[in-house]
Amino acid sequence: MDIVFIRHGEAEGNTRGVYHGRLDLSLTLEGKKAALKAAELIKTADFDGIYISPLKRTRETAKFLGVKGEIDERLLERNFGVFENLSYREILKNYPKEAEEWERDFVNYKIPKGESLKEVFERTKEFIEEKSQEKDKILVVTHDGVIRCALTSIFNAPEQFFKFKIDYLKLTQITIDEGYSYIKAINSVEIY
Repeated sequence: MDIVFIRHGEAEGNTRGVYHGRLDLSLTLEGKKAALKAAELIKTADFDGIYISPLKRTRETAKFLGVKGEIDERLLERNFGVFENLSYREILKNYPKEAEEWERDFVNYKIPKGESLKEVFERTKEFIEEKSQEKDKILVVTHDGVIRCALTSIFNAPEQFFKFKIDYLKLTQITIDEGYSYIKAINSVEIY
């Protein structure tokens, strides 16, 4: 079973340097142009299923890629709660105690009115396990955090989250073969 992940194009929050997990932002003009170009990466692939995060930036990306798929809530970016729409500097200023706790245990700390990285990891892992029983090859249009969680699920090590960098509109592929999982590609321009 192959899962091909593609991160959405550049969104409005990305250009402002703020945490915008659940903010329902549109793609920038640059993000739209790049998504249209990225359609070449997947146009010849044959998928058994296509799954998309419900947020506007992923739905718009799917549209520009020329694909339609099933919306799956488990593919949402992390809910940053009270940190939403703030830069890291603003978080430190406005929520110093919470920022300190977050830095101390970035995997398990549940952001007030948000969620922990562990929760994102668990729902991503659940999605992968479910789909690996049903399909042979799927495309997932989602977010940086979800793709990093998918990669760390290979090692069952969410603490390795920051060891990966996921580029906009590049392909990251994992394979599950008879219970054995491995990373086939990260930030690729082709499907293997």
